[in-house]
Amino acid sequence: MGASESVLSGSLSSSADQITTVSKRSETVDPVLEKLKSLKISSPILTTPPTEGSLTDILVRKPSSSSAQATVNPKVLEELFSMYRDWQEEKAQEISKKQEEIENKIEVADALAGKLLQRFNHSAATMKTTSQHLSEVHALQVELGELKGRLTEVLSNCDALCKRIAAEGPEPLRSSIRPFAVATTKSTANSSSSSYK
Repeated sequence: MGASESVLSGSLSSSADQITTVSKRSETVDPVLEKLKSLKISSPILTTPPTEGSLTDILVRKPSSSSAQATVNPKVLEELFSMYRDWQEEKAQEISKKQEEIENKIEVADALAGKLLQRFNHSAATMKTTSQHLSEVHALQVELGELKGRLTEVLSNCDALCKRIAAEGPEPLRSSIRPFAVATTKSTANSSSSSYK
């Protein structure tokens, strides 16, 4: 007990000994005080005061003995309705502004969707023509293979004919005709050597 009292007394004496001085007055205004100053006393809603006088009457809600009914002040009602109307108009303006923003965003999205659809249609048409060209290339490859086979057959026939003329033909033709395969190999060798140069 004594120790706690001494600690308390020591703390009280140390706090009492401190002196704070204010050199300058604070120029910042407290917003709470400003709000309190801006408050105004409004006129009462009821024109006649309630007949309940005591706390027990208010809590128990006993019916009043007097026949006078409390009436509402029409000026207060008018102010309340005007405040509600102003609030409703402000909300309606906010809703219409948001609706305009949403409509603008929807128009932009529609325009972008239209452009994307055009690009997609163009890409689809390009892919379709490309696939058609590729299918035609396959048919051309088949035809080219057939032509290559026929050309090889014609070349082999020409080579056989040249060999036969060189072996069994008359003398003037033998000196002028060479085997076709040898001529083709010489021409390819000459072309390759010229390309290396």
